[in-house]
Order: sequence, then C-alpha cells, then structure tokens
Amino acid sequence: MSFFTALSFLTTIPRPFRGEAGADEIGRSLIWFPVVGLVIGLILAGLNWLLGLFLPAAVVYGLLLVALVIITGGLHLDGFADTCDGIAGHKTVEERLRIMRDSRVGAFGVIGVFLLLLIKYVSLDSIPGNLMTTALVLMPVVSRWAMVYAITAYPYARPSGLGQAFKHGATGMRFIIATIITVVVTLGVTYWANITYFYLATAAIMLCVWVVTFCLAAWLKRKLGGLSGDSYGAVNEVAEVIVLIIIVMLAQRQWFGV
Repeated sequence: MSFFTALSFLTTIPRPFRGEAGADEIGRSLIWFPVVGLVIGLILAGLNWLLGLFLPAAVVYGLLLVALVIITGGLHLDGFADTCDGIAGHKTVEERLRIMRDSRVGAFGVIGVFLLLLIKYVSLDSIPGNLMTTALVLMPVVSRWAMVYAITAYPYARPSGLGQAFKHGATGMRFIIATIITVVVTLGVTYWANITYFYLATAAIMLCVWVVTFCLAAWLKRKLGGLSGDSYGAVNEVAEVIVLIIIVMLAQRQWFGV
C-alpha cells in the first residue's frame, strides 16, 4: 500500500486503490522513494532504447527530458521554480514562504528551470552511450534518496501542508532502509555496467550527492527557517543534475574503471 502511495505522489501513475492515503501511510511511503525512482529510471531507459531506433541521440535526450516531466507531473520542477522565486532577493522568511506558495512563476523561477534543463540536456549529451542506461536509472534513484535525507534531517518550514505528513513519518530507521535500498540498486547497476571498481563509483556518486544535498538543504533552512514541499522538489532536481555530472566526470577521467 505505502509503495503505491509513494508511486502516486512522485509520479502521475494513479494508486490502484480508491480513497486517499492517511498520514501514517504517507509517512511509511518514504522508504519506497528510491524504488519509485527505479521505476522512473527503467521507463526512461526503455524509452531511450526505443526512441534510439528511429531518432538521433540529440533528439532522444530532449524527448527524455519531456518524458521525465510527464512521468513526474512536473512536481519537482515546479518546486524548484518556486524555490528559485522564493530565495531570490532580500526578503523575510514569511515573504519567501508566501512567494513560494503563489501558483504563479516569476522571472527567477523561469530562469532557474531553463538553466536546470539546459545542464541536464548537456550532461546527457556528454555521457558515453554505454553508460546511458546507468545514468538514466541512477539519476532518479539517488535523487529520490536525497529527498528522503532532506525530509528526515531538516525541520519543516510550514505549520501545515502535505510535506508535514512526510516529515512526521521521517524516522531514522526509514531513512536507513531507503539508504540500503539505494546502495543495493546503485551497486547492482554499476556492476551491470561493467564498471571495474563499481563499489568505488557507487560511493563517489552517493557521497557527492549527499554533500551537495547537505549544503543545499542547510542553506535553504537558513533562508526559509526550514524546508517545505517546494524545497524537497528543488533538492530532487539538483540531485538529478549532480548524478549526471558525476557520471560524466567519472567517464571522462576514466576513474574507477568507468
């Protein structure tokens, strides 16, 4: 049940059961975030293979980004845009949170989303073909794990909201389980990709994502007095970019036998 709750929240795939999930079930769904990321990654990898039969790689990468937005409903991208609007300029915490709650997207949000998608596209275009499946699978898996960390480790900025239900369910044990799932999946994918020192590549990817997530979340906490649902989306989007950049760097430098 909690898996389908996570799936319906993080993607546009509906729950097979009627009725809304309760707060307890929403909290339990955190451990399934990396598994939902795996589902997203496998869909992207399948689309990459299928579209690659008919289209040049540059076009496929653009369509994959479109597919990612459709699969997730643009949820995290919207949170990233709202976060860019909120943290820009000199404002009070209350003003920042009020701006982020506004459904309209401002100039900073548009600029931020444009630059984010540009970096994603360029990074995908720079990844060797033999590592593309690895990148497409690990990108959503590790980034959803980064969200679990941010939800668990930092206070919630608002007195109410959907994110509050996730925060209440964010226990240390659930984060540990989500971490174990992420490590196992990442080890399996890097081993399948025939990376010589796959365990070192796994450690490098997860450590770099954790460091960036730690710095970003701490900075957002200082700006907002805590994290919100939009902040979680921003963490996810930035983590996706970091995964792609790290894979590009490992491949170009041929570190760990990548």
